[in-house]
Amino acid sequence: MPTSFVANGVGDECQKVGQIHPQTKTQTKTQTHHPHLHPPPNPPPLFRMHPPSPAPPPHLPPPLLLLSAPSRTALLTWFSSISSHRAMPWRKPFLPPASTPRALLARRAYEVWISEVMLQQTRVATVIAYWNRWMARWPTIEDLAAASEDEVVSLWQGLGYYSRARRLHEAARLVVTDEEMKGLLPREVGVLEARVPGVGRYTAGAIAAIVFGEAVAMVDGNVLRVLSRQLGLLADVKERGVVEALWEVAERLVKAAVADGEEEEEEGEAAGGSERPGIWGQALMELGSTVCTPKPKCVECPVTATCRAYQEGFAWVKGGKGLVDIEDLCTLCQPYGEAGDADADEEEDTAPDLTSQEAESHGKQPTTSAFFETNSAPNRAATTAALREIELEVIVDHARKFPWRKPKKQVREEEVVVCGIRRRSDGAYLVHQRPEKGLLAGMWELPSYTLPLENDRTIDARKEASRSYVRGGEVATVPWAFSHLKLTMHVHMFAYDDQGADQETNGPRTKWATIDELDEVSMGTGMRNCWELARGLGKAWMAYVPDSSYEAL
Repeated sequence: MPTSFVANGVGDECQKVGQIHPQTKTQTKTQTHHPHLHPPPNPPPLFRMHPPSPAPPPHLPPPLLLLSAPSRTALLTWFSSISSHRAMPWRKPFLPPASTPRALLARRAYEVWISEVMLQQTRVATVIAYWNRWMARWPTIEDLAAASEDEVVSLWQGLGYYSRARRLHEAARLVVTDEEMKGLLPREVGVLEARVPGVGRYTAGAIAAIVFGEAVAMVDGNVLRVLSRQLGLLADVKERGVVEALWEVAERLVKAAVADGEEEEEEGEAAGGSERPGIWGQALMELGSTVCTPKPKCVECPVTATCRAYQEGFAWVKGGKGLVDIEDLCTLCQPYGEAGDADADEEEDTAPDLTSQEAESHGKQPTTSAFFETNSAPNRAATTAALREIELEVIVDHARKFPWRKPKKQVREEEVVVCGIRRRSDGAYLVHQRPEKGLLAGMWELPSYTLPLENDRTIDARKEASRSYVRGGEVATVPWAFSHLKLTMHVHMFAYDDQGADQETNGPRTKWATIDELDEVSMGTGMRNCWELARGLGKAWMAYVPDSSYEAL
């Protein structure tokens, strides 16, 4: 099976193209420049239509999407037809900054900012409900700034990555009290990144493009996957050099998209901003989120005509005609047979392994399809119509290999003893606050203890070991998983008789809390599940469990 053109270095490593001699099967070196390594010296007329922009990285071919205005139009037309399908309440008509009242513009920037932060590592369907509740409670940035941190973290519960909520709260206070911003987020990407806590390159780009109409890129994981396939770039999109190269490509694309609509949006530009940068950025993200997913739906894609990964797969199912062998790999891309397992986690950007037969046939000598020998994009309708279902499956399977992914590390597993300790006198529960740094920083939890890690134990042995740390019966186990850690929480119940007790239990990070108080404090979702169990069993369990002091655990 062919590999994509693997742009893997920053020097001249990509300039040598090797061929296999048909009889001797030995390599002969040629010093030929690949036509896609650099922009052609005399660009085609379509390319010259756009204003000057920074040259692409020397180690990447120019994306065909940059050379095809019809394909860019096709993407925007597709997005216009489906943009309301998922009913995202933060997607609203563009407000020209120069003619929009400051308070209204500030609120719009706040809405987009909150949605973009919530959407990091979280599904759209989940975020919609949280965003609506958030806006109902804190409709303006001033309302958020006036809230307490505990209130903010409590409402955030269930979205994970709780540091995001704290940074939002911190940033809101700064923006509201800053003498220059006065409640309005800045429009410049550099200023947003430098002055607003928690705002990185992607979020800054989203705010600048969607709210203020700035012609800047907004590149998330979905866009990285789309561009990897458009370029046929078999590389790890988490590597810094690859990310920088794709950001630069994205910047050129958004400027080309804006140039496409300059005439029709002349009035909007004069009013101080264009809706086109925001729509273009959202279109790319929507494509990656719904169509160009880890397992792509190529038949639904509006830009297969410019997709190198798709066209490689198409060339392969049509017999591999025109394929040539290349001598050297550059240093950005990976050898074709070393991808991770695509089926390990369909929700992530995984890439599949070659079968043993494919590895034997093609792993030693990467190739590039004839698709790379031309600057023109094949006709999408003609290619798609000619495909049989089985051929389309082969193409999709090939596209899944982009971008390249490192094999996943095994997730660490831990056993945690969780103790629900209920005070007899008033029904309060003992809780502890986690350290201010680290996992679930500053969150409250029932007293817990992580068992020593012993990898050689079986699941049953670990469960039995958890019982040896407490005197009292286990009432339930609660599984919970983070991206890097899998927990099994063993919940035990205790009744504490405080009559005549002289122990001081309250401290800087430990306290007794009523049921109503615990329902309001910020807890991680896994611990919240443990608390729900403890709360439901508390009264009944007191009748059967002998009195115990928490100090005896």
